[in-house]
Amino acid sequence: MNPSVRALASQVERLMVSQWEAASGLEIQQRERLHRLAEYAARHSPLIRQRLAEAALTPTELATPGGLARMPLLRRRDLQLAAKQLYCAEVPPEHGEVHNLRTSGSTGEPVVVRRTVLTDFHWNALTMRDHLWHEIEFSGRFSAVRPTLPNHVRLPNWGPPTSLLFRTGAAEAIPVAAEARQQAQWLLEFSPQVLLSFPSVAEAIAGHLRESGRRLPELRRVKSIGETLSPRLREAIQTGLGAPIVDIYSSHEVGIIAVQCPQSSLYHVMAENLIVEVLNEDGGPCAEGEAGRVAITDLHNYATPMIRYEIGDWAEPGGLCPCGRGLPTLRRILGRERNLVKMPDGTRRYPLVGFVRFREVAPVLQYQFIQHALDRLEMRLVTETPLRAAQEEDLAAIVRKALGFSFALDFTYFPERLPRSPSGKFEEFVCRI
Repeated sequence: MNPSVRALASQVERLMVSQWEAASGLEIQQRERLHRLAEYAARHSPLIRQRLAEAALTPTELATPGGLARMPLLRRRDLQLAAKQLYCAEVPPEHGEVHNLRTSGSTGEPVVVRRTVLTDFHWNALTMRDHLWHEIEFSGRFSAVRPTLPNHVRLPNWGPPTSLLFRTGAAEAIPVAAEARQQAQWLLEFSPQVLLSFPSVAEAIAGHLRESGRRLPELRRVKSIGETLSPRLREAIQTGLGAPIVDIYSSHEVGIIAVQCPQSSLYHVMAENLIVEVLNEDGGPCAEGEAGRVAITDLHNYATPMIRYEIGDWAEPGGLCPCGRGLPTLRRILGRERNLVKMPDGTRRYPLVGFVRFREVAPVLQYQFIQHALDRLEMRLVTETPLRAAQEEDLAAIVRKALGFSFALDFTYFPERLPRSPSGKFEEFVCRI
């Protein structure tokens, strides 16, 4: 076996053991890794050295209980404007070559993060643990919906990291920009056992299959990435495709953040690789079930030391998982701050819009909300037939009641499909305030 492949297999085995360690033991390991990272970054990253000094922290103090909370948050704008000061001038030789990873820029704030062979190694190992958790059959066929892919392609295997460790079945890659009808046709011809997709794409495919009376008889698992998996989407996909869905919370900057537990509805944080904080408006830790901003510390990136990186997402911390794993949990991933409605009093809430009642009053096929002002929403719609004024008013009444405020609503119609972001993602609610 190739030494790098042997190392990957060994790391996956270690992860399958470490997940059962007590939370206190995992926290000690995190502090040890944070200490090593901070010591290195203090020598090689001007920005980290400056921030430690401003917070009157040494690397040792940073890694003590409560020490990390004293470190200023690293914001996306900091990563844009001070990236050269944040990057380490060199990385340990054993971390391998450095490469630049550019985010999609779907937030309007594109950034460049330097990563290494080691950070990709840990990302691959966590990917394999996710597969093993959910008992994926590697001999089956695998379909993946991919952004920025110009054409549909068939492949002899799943590709790394899976094909490095297992003999896999064939695979196909489907362009996210293709029409749902064509995506569904490719899937019907390939008949995969596993489908990896953005939730909104999987929902559109499920809708087309339902309308055409077709199904994917061999599909055993849907894996969701890239977008917030709302309860509505989860139910629609599982019902429409006839297979359970597993959600993966990740980002380009730090890799896999949390994965849905195979036994419960909670998301397990990848604590061997990251420290994930959920912070309230005062900057303190959120209580279980309280929504707050997500800040992440990547414990293995010595090229771009992401210490307390405020990624822009909102989530709710969870409690102990009944599965017995010591990994911390998130109860819900709420999406980015722009995916929350901003109420007239300035508070932000998860946008419950009453979608379950839309088709009771109007033939709505797809919807999206854009908040342009504290008291005004744009409701973008694709409908089977043009709506009457009375139907618009009925929809507005449902939305106002669900949100708890009498927002003014402007209706905008699209002929077939609502537009996606440049990265191929779709967001049901976008706040532009």
